[in-house]
Amino acid sequence: MEKSKILYRRIRTCLMMIMFFCHIILAANAAFTSDIKTIPYNKGFTSLFGEDNIKTSSTEENRVALHLNQYTGSGFKSSDLYKHGFFSARIKLPSEYTAGIVVAFYTTNGDIFEKTHDELDFEFLGNVRGKAWRFQTNMYGNGSTSRGREERYRLWFDPCKEFHRYSILWTTNNIIFYIDDVPIREITRNEAMGGDYPSKPMSLYATIWDASDWATSGGKYKTNYKYAPFVAEFTDLSLQGCSIHPIQEVFLDQACNEINKHLQNASFATITPKQRLSMKRFRQKYMYYSYCYDSLRYPVPLPECVIDPLEKEQFKETGRLKFDEKHHHRRSSSKRSRSHGLSKTRKFYGNQDEE
Repeated sequence: MEKSKILYRRIRTCLMMIMFFCHIILAANAAFTSDIKTIPYNKGFTSLFGEDNIKTSSTEENRVALHLNQYTGSGFKSSDLYKHGFFSARIKLPSEYTAGIVVAFYTTNGDIFEKTHDELDFEFLGNVRGKAWRFQTNMYGNGSTSRGREERYRLWFDPCKEFHRYSILWTTNNIIFYIDDVPIREITRNEAMGGDYPSKPMSLYATIWDASDWATSGGKYKTNYKYAPFVAEFTDLSLQGCSIHPIQEVFLDQACNEINKHLQNASFATITPKQRLSMKRFRQKYMYYSYCYDSLRYPVPLPECVIDPLEKEQFKETGRLKFDEKHHHRRSSSKRSRSHGLSKTRKFYGNQDEE
């Protein structure tokens, strides 16, 4: 009888601890999402290309779908430029066979500053049936395309089954990439970066397109239009920052400073200790390439790189993850890429390990 009471108390204590931690997690997520203000698609965005393949909802003004078929992909962009901001959307990716497809969610000013553009990327890379989507983040400042800052990752969920929120925070001091309320990458500005840190106003873009020449296993697997249309869905879009209309020639620095101060006080502008722990765990478990550990490409790490000795031990001199039992079941044992491609163009992405 006494043993039963002890067991009961232990079980009750465990349940109370679980409920407590669930409450903390839910509270943190609620605090994060409470500061996210959404904007209807037709009030903040305009078509970029493939207008007939952009499908809006008659019942949900915050929802839009981008289609890719054998004729064209599609894309949209924000109507305004932003001098820093928080850019976010809940996204659901195409399912089934998606090899050769890229879905991108990014900020850039490349249409205005062709040779000195800034850019912040989420790029999702499709795969063959039964293989998971992968994605990468990147940053360019002042046209620094010869110094790509790619990181590549796997996801801990199926991005085709339900919507997940992907966000980019860009301030004068730092850049944070988020998935839901989990920060996955932070870039802290320092003087040594110079113009490589994005500084000019950017628009937000979302696109789906055929990148058969590089997106999946270096172009080995192409887009198969038997499975078309490929549909990427977006909802709860957010544009928070100092908006500047493209025809304005003088940036309203005073007004932007006030808006940026407000932005930096939002919950998503600060990484809590719990979030920092989650970011560390994500990067240890799901990141499989980092330019900071690619000593062949960058013998001297770029100035923003913070080298974690324990994390570094997981990577080869190519910046790729060392062979590891926990990833063995995800990789082909007989078909691995032999080189990681040192191209200075965006096609650098194409030379990926087969998944």
